[in-house]
Amino acid sequence: MLPIVGKAFITAIMVLLPILGVTMVVSVLISILQAATQIQEMTLTFIPKLFITLLMILIAGPWIMRTLVGFTKDVLASIPGLLP
Repeated sequence: MLPIVGKAFITAIMVLLPILGVTMVVSVLISILQAATQIQEMTLTFIPKLFITLLMILIAGPWIMRTLVGFTKDVLASIPGLLP
């Protein structure tokens, strides 16, 4: 059971890292822009992050789905070995 949990954790990190990484980079760039221009508008931070997150989901969506389907197949195939 423990290897399945470890593999689930690694799979979750692999799937989320591209989306979160790009979103974090965009957030830092927007924060630098806000600090340089002293514009403190909240929609200036929210809209680009939302847009880039949705764009990354569209771009990485097929890869994410393949990764999650592969993980699910591995878990379902390993169930008979877990039973006593």
